[in-house]
Amino acid sequence: MIWTKERRYRRIEEADKEELLQLELQVRDCQWRQTYHIQPETGLLNDPNGFSYYNGEYHLFYQWFPLGPVHGLKYWYHTKSKDLVHWENAGIGIEPDHDYDSHGAYSGSAIEHDGKLYLLYTGNTRDEQWVRHPYQCLAIMDQTGEINKWDQPVILDVPEGYTDHFRDPKVWKKGNDFYAVIGAQRENETGCVVLYQSADLINWKFKGEVQTNLTSFGYMWECPDYFELQEQGVLIFSPQGLTPSGDQYQNIYQSGYVIGGQLDFNNQTLTHGAFQELDRGFDFYAPQTMLDPDGRRILVGWMGLPEIDYPSDKNGWAHCLTLPREVSIRGEKLIQQPVKELQRLRKQQYDIKDRIDCEIKVYEHFNGSSFEMVCEFEDFDAEVVGVEFRAGEKEKTVIKYDAKQKKIILDRTNSGEPVGETFGTVRKCVMDTQAIKFHLFVDTSSVEIFINDGEEVFTSRIFPGPDSKEIRFFAEGGKALFKASKWNI
Repeated sequence: MIWTKERRYRRIEEADKEELLQLELQVRDCQWRQTYHIQPETGLLNDPNGFSYYNGEYHLFYQWFPLGPVHGLKYWYHTKSKDLVHWENAGIGIEPDHDYDSHGAYSGSAIEHDGKLYLLYTGNTRDEQWVRHPYQCLAIMDQTGEINKWDQPVILDVPEGYTDHFRDPKVWKKGNDFYAVIGAQRENETGCVVLYQSADLINWKFKGEVQTNLTSFGYMWECPDYFELQEQGVLIFSPQGLTPSGDQYQNIYQSGYVIGGQLDFNNQTLTHGAFQELDRGFDFYAPQTMLDPDGRRILVGWMGLPEIDYPSDKNGWAHCLTLPREVSIRGEKLIQQPVKELQRLRKQQYDIKDRIDCEIKVYEHFNGSSFEMVCEFEDFDAEVVGVEFRAGEKEKTVIKYDAKQKKIILDRTNSGEPVGETFGTVRKCVMDTQAIKFHLFVDTSSVEIFINDGEEVFTSRIFPGPDSKEIRFFAEGGKALFKASKWNI
């Protein structure tokens, strides 16, 4: 199908029942549908939005184009959960049905206020010459789940000095005031973040650009998220236009963070350390965090990237969200660990403990296409230790530690149907360690790997055949003692 501009900007109401039914059947027949990740029923999912806790439930929206696996007219789709594990589809949350969001309800965030959930988002519009003009808009959800839009944008204009690439407000409260950071592009086509302040979430004052030491760092910063954790300030954002450097910045676009002092709200200054990537895998972008009732900072990301074709496209759908992760600071790094509630997914448990010596081994019950596994290598003199999973006669995905290079390496060269090969099939990061722990969440077409209790994370889509289910443990150039526990999901 050729996705013309007209097809991309059709509303779901313009599709007849037969078209929608055929699309649903096409999606249902896909061998790569996930079993425990949030995914669209049809069409394309991208950025997580409005991640919040309200009225006794977690709420999570996502960008959604329902009519195909492409970026078109975006809606907010609403999911909710009582436990961060089992999610219920709640239908469309925000429709692009006003003049100020005529070409898409773009990304944004949520905050509770006066017993209601306020959803702040970017309304995308285009004129007849297809020139973009963004508005920052407001919708309000009550305790019945009904969502109503504010009749006018709450931020009408882009401040002087910035282009119309101006989007993705992330809101929070400090003291008696609300603040929002918005991703922006300066007129010299460099990326940045700006700050707004409000007393009521309706009347907003432009405070200025957040001053960082990253004055020329990509051409656009998307999906900013500022929060304070363990008495430090953290700014997460997704810069576009970074040049690959060694093992860094290998994806088409990146997501990362800086940590430092808390934001100075008087002069919008943020002192911070180096920019660090949040995830070392192939498919991770536009993360958003929320503060839950227990005081945990929880993060969810889009398990995908813009401008990349995925094998599920031919089945009429694309992308999913990551599992929720609890975020903390260890040293000068953000640590991400799967929320403890995910243990509720565990079914049968299997355990092994063994020594391997320049060999590959398989074990009974260690197989599958949907599972959680923790594997620890210690007391090893091997040059390389690791795991092959979703493995078959010709397919395998490999996570390993190269002790000579002191690097964690994820290799999806032979993972099945290819994805984004223009950007390579191997991802690496440096880690100097005497013991290595791989914590894997494998689903039908994805893997999330937490290294050494969240010091690094590799998130990736993989598209193997249904018969590729083996798990293999290996050591090269020496011996290794290892133990592993696996749970079916």
